[in-house]
Amino acid sequence: MSLRLSDGRLADLSALDAPPLARALALLNGKGEQARLVGGAVRDLLLGQPPGDFDLATTATPDVVISRAKAAGIAFAPTGVKHGTVTLILDGRPIEATTLRQDVETDGRRAKVRFGRDFAADARRRDFTINALSLDADGVVHDEVGGLADLAAGRVRFIGEPRQRIREDFLRILRFLRFSARFGEGGLDPAGFAAAIGERAGLATLSAERVRAELLKILIARHGPAVVAEADGAGLLGPLLGGVLRPARLARLAAFEDDALLRLAALAVVVREDAERLRDRLRLSNAESERLAAAARTLETLHGLEAPPSLGDLRALLFERGRTAALDAAALAQIDAGAAADDSRWTAARRFLADTPQPRLPFSGADLVARGAQPGRGVGAALKSLQAKWIRAGFPREPERLAELLEEAMAELG
Repeated sequence: MSLRLSDGRLADLSALDAPPLARALALLNGKGEQARLVGGAVRDLLLGQPPGDFDLATTATPDVVISRAKAAGIAFAPTGVKHGTVTLILDGRPIEATTLRQDVETDGRRAKVRFGRDFAADARRRDFTINALSLDADGVVHDEVGGLADLAAGRVRFIGEPRQRIREDFLRILRFLRFSARFGEGGLDPAGFAAAIGERAGLATLSAERVRAELLKILIARHGPAVVAEADGAGLLGPLLGGVLRPARLARLAAFEDDALLRLAALAVVVREDAERLRDRLRLSNAESERLAAAARTLETLHGLEAPPSLGDLRALLFERGRTAALDAAALAQIDAGAAADDSRWTAARRFLADTPQPRLPFSGADLVARGAQPGRGVGAALKSLQAKWIRAGFPREPERLAELLEEAMAELG
């Protein structure tokens, strides 16, 4: 199934025929009820991109959805019955079915809703025009708010009055930045941007986890660096992240790195204290926090370089800091040195770090004890000295050279 768009392209709607989605639509259509595919999946299908999650809007109330699922032998989970959502599980794929709603009351974080049967009213309560499209089982696209025209033009616009939409949920400020970074062309929508700036105090009410999730998506979006620069210039990001942000540094890194966490480091990490601040501000996971901290510690050893370290120093970096920290720091050092994305020297250095086996110390304290050293602190100090000699010698692996280094260490022990 396909749909011809206004620019002549054909949108592939074959996803409607996929067994899980087709079964879900068949389950909820008929006998007085209707269901449509809504939201991001419709937007992505019309852009020729693979859809993510399938979300359905339906006139059926949660009890009807559950009753029909039971009768058809379809597994389900009452994931948000209070707000009208039941998750159907078909062939292992979750599909959320949500009863058409209207907001009754909002406080900027949560909404009280009542169920309805009006698809147009449901569309008008959504955030952006491009997210308010719906698609029925016959392949008909329903557009109540001008989403098709905005999608074709690369415009990300709030539905209705932007400040009111934001006051319903302050996360929409960050979602406005994220969708603009992914789908927008020609900069941020002026009305939406002005509203985001005017309501920026509401960002303080958001949980760190929600901010983190949106920010990482913004950073890897197609126009992420440009949107971050605009948002930071308007004072939207500084209060969330603290410290001094460096959008130009992010833009330089984005020319050759698409890793979200590394882009966050380019934007906001120069020294280890920056990593510690982001850990607390964004509630980063232990793994994320340690990666940023390791990159910062390693970068401190590379500050001021105009050219990449020698191969010997790069190998030492691999041994002492590990591959991930060494690669992260090298990428950051490259942009701090003002080198171009395709600078052959830095490209070669990062390739060396990526491809070279990480050196492993071929000695242990047991080797010294086996040669007659007395266990204790002296062995630890001797092993540390031996490690330094091994590094200076260029990480040799030849048995004869290793034996010589061991003898030197034993001689130092007396």
